Amino acid sequence: MQSCETSSDSTDDPLSSGLRRKRQPRIVVIGAGLAGLSATKSLLENGFTDVTILEASDQIGGRVQSVKLENATFELGATWIHGSNGNPVYHLAEDNGLLEETTDGERSIGRISLYSKNGVAYHLTNNGQRIPKDVVEEFSDLYNEVYNLTQEFFQRGKPVNAESQNSVGVFTRDVVRKRIKADPDDSETTKRLKLAMIQQYLKVESCESSSHSMDEVSLSEFGEWTEIPGAHHVIPCGFIKIVEILAQAIPDSVIQLRKPVRCIHWNQLVTKEIERVADHNSDRPEEDQGYHVFVECEDCEFIPADHVIVTVSLGVLKKYHESMFHPGLPEEKVMAIQKLGISTTDKIFLEFEEPFWSPECNSIQFVWEDEAESESLTYPEELWYKKICSFDVLYPPERYGYVLSGWICGEEALIMEKYDDETVAETCTEMLRKFTGNPNIPKPRRILRSSWGSNPNFRGSYSYTQVGSSGTDVEKLAKPLPYTESSKTVPMQVMFSGEATHRKYYSTTHGALLSGQREAAHLIEMYQDLLQCRN
Repeated sequence: MQSCETSSDSTDDPLSSGLRRKRQPRIVVIGAGLAGLSATKSLLENGFTDVTILEASDQIGGRVQSVKLENATFELGATWIHGSNGNPVYHLAEDNGLLEETTDGERSIGRISLYSKNGVAYHLTNNGQRIPKDVVEEFSDLYNEVYNLTQEFFQRGKPVNAESQNSVGVFTRDVVRKRIKADPDDSETTKRLKLAMIQQYLKVESCESSSHSMDEVSLSEFGEWTEIPGAHHVIPCGFIKIVEILAQAIPDSVIQLRKPVRCIHWNQLVTKEIERVADHNSDRPEEDQGYHVFVECEDCEFIPADHVIVTVSLGVLKKYHESMFHPGLPEEKVMAIQKLGISTTDKIFLEFEEPFWSPECNSIQFVWEDEAESESLTYPEELWYKKICSFDVLYPPERYGYVLSGWICGEEALIMEKYDDETVAETCTEMLRKFTGNPNIPKPRRILRSSWGSNPNFRGSYSYTQVGSSGTDVEKLAKPLPYTESSKTVPMQVMFSGEATHRKYYSTTHGALLSGQREAAHLIEMYQDLLQCRN
């Protein structure tokens, strides 16, 4: 057995004697979302003592943002636990009693719900007419059949033809449209309604994918995203409780809020240069040297580190990667950042004194009849509201009151974010009046909405595989710097986590959490001898 007291003094060894005997490795985590918190929690639990989280905003949670109004909690960000079988987020919620607050109605459908499975979705046209239920069901069956076909290109290695442009939207619109037009049993009026419903369904899909349009989502890669089996859940007391559970194991002193990062100086070639600058900031002891990375903060502080775990969103990387890393990122990683997609999905909550919808209605879906032959889902700025795909009825009313939750995505979501609450509330009310044919719908008593696209700390909601990208790009995004065959010869200086770095679970909370644990596991493995000796 190797003695804990002996180690190589080779300068090529990242775990050199100076690091082994004089100090623990210093790790800086950038971002206090689910990825950053889960990474930090794992590191601390495994014996690391010199860990710091730098968070740009004034609160932890990242893209988890729960807002409590009176007796209800509304989620501006992460909402669902996607699947329960083996989902670490589900198990955190279940083990900590976060899923116990259920109503009889929710028990009847076997889940804690935000949107009821009971009831009926009302598909309404801009002429104030409700599309017959049987027509909706026929279209839904057809759409779902074609949706299942989109999964086969990745899962079964099915070749993509040129006509589809490798786009989920183009493929789906083309196949569904051809089948509708070829149906000999439908009248021209029914065909027209079904054709218009294509765009509405694609808008819903775009909100779920957080893409501007499904035309931008890769058909050949669409089926790689993996759904965890089991029911989907919401957390009645707020998703932020998951954040708080993760943070319980992290001392307050570890997390520095309102500490945005300007640049990550990595690679030993620049270490001496940065050390000279950093020396002016503080009197550092002689042993506090030999770091591979320096994190330059917006307040001009330089923080030395052995390893940095970057958990910022893909949107932030797209906007700032050139200035955020010195030296610049390898071309392969830059290409991955550019090729992968992220857009904005925003929610608009409208609270009413009384419901104007019928008790059986669980959602209002907006179908624009003039979009039956549309090839695009992009609108002029003044028509931004046409991208709102639906308003769902929050359930149960005993918890939420009489609240509708609207969905809008893409460039039109960014336009919505520019307007004030009064304008958005008025626009949404006019839409509801128009589509229901009820001019007496009152304005809501309260509006609450998200603004992920214009938030400089996120610049989008979550990632997707854009046309031209693949799961390989996700892996390239996750690859640590510097590129090397072995972390034993050259240490991992800059590591990457966050939902966009998980190949199967991108866009999810469990993907974010698991990606943080993944990067922590790399460091735990690297330092296992040191940690065992210290323990």
